[in-house]
Amino acid sequence: METKAPIVLALDTPDLNTALGWLKATQGIVSIYKLGLEFYLTFGQDGVRKILDHTDSDIFLDLKLHDIPHTVRGAALALSSLRPKYLTVHASGGRAMIAAAVEATPSTFVTGVTILTSLTEKDIQEVGFKENASVSAVKLATIAVEAGARAIVCSPLEIIDIRTALGNKVTIITPGVRPSDGAPTDDQVRTLTPRQAIDRGANFVVIGRPITGEWINGPVAMRERAVEIAEQVL
Repeated sequence: METKAPIVLALDTPDLNTALGWLKATQGIVSIYKLGLEFYLTFGQDGVRKILDHTDSDIFLDLKLHDIPHTVRGAALALSSLRPKYLTVHASGGRAMIAAAVEATPSTFVTGVTILTSLTEKDIQEVGFKENASVSAVKLATIAVEAGARAIVCSPLEIIDIRTALGNKVTIITPGVRPSDGAPTDDQVRTLTPRQAIDRGANFVVIGRPITGEWINGPVAMRERAVEIAEQVL
């Protein structure tokens, strides 16, 4: 493809060769590769470097750091040599924690995670949020950006409210998207299609299983599926 799609592909697998196969099958199609907690705990920094060695796309290190500021600063500093484009922290960790991560990784877009897309409104109330998902997400996003975060993760249902509150100065990355062809939602609850998310103001959409699930049919099938979804958002 001439232009990479605004897709973050989740390399959610405990097998490094599989992750590299997924990467090779989608090179030139997706903009960013997301390495989550499972990947990092399995392969560590050496695994991240292996991915970096095989792509010119950006890396999204999705570790969702959440601890006291001193601990998060140390963890972020330990990761800083990898120079990921994005590093996630839970926005609910507060201003000081987010600022600590920002200070430790000046070349990285510290990314505040607002409300997990697996949570229902009932779940959100149960864990102690006073407001609904949209109001809570806007508050968390505002805290994160004021503390120095340059990107936000939110469900597609909160994009418009966060974009309205924060304008274009923040990058919005949206998981919880599923293609319009009936792909299963899996454990995602608050979902829209990739096109709807982009139209609402997301900069990037996170997609995993709707693309990587085609790996069982071979790399060509996976690449064709990636192109099919990419065309929905370009």
